[in-house]
Amino acid sequence: MDYLRKIENWKKEGKKIVFTNGCFDIIHAGHVDYLEKAKALGDILVVGLNSDSSIKRIKGKDRPINPQEYRKKVLQALKPVDLVIIFDEDTPERLIKEVKPDILVKGGDYTINTIVGADFVMSYGGKVKTIDFVYDISTTKILEKARSKQ
Repeated sequence: MDYLRKIENWKKEGKKIVFTNGCFDIIHAGHVDYLEKAKALGDILVVGLNSDSSIKRIKGKDRPINPQEYRKKVLQALKPVDLVIIFDEDTPERLIKEVKPDILVKGGDYTINTIVGADFVMSYGGKVKTIDFVYDISTTKILEKARSKQ
């Protein structure tokens, strides 16, 4: 897998790898703030992106709004993001085990006990962090607002 070679090279260069994941369906200010803060925790930010089929299983038949290749393209264009990897499972556990990040990050709506992969990352001395949300915005809220205006 090409992305594993990239990650291995970064590690050989002594870069600190930060990993986060999500749907990133409709990118908004909250996403950008979160990704900037995640990147600030290390040198390289790797984003695990839920595939379209994964999102449908988690969020329902009306999601995602944007297909995975569009979501990946937008994420890759954001300054803090170094690598985007699409995963098809409902959780990023397999991907976290492959990447073996120095720091695993999720949003402030999670606790260390509810973050998938936290135990694994901590088992080899990695850190698990949460980032508080500054913006009161979400893709769900954006969609609800758009629907209410129809």
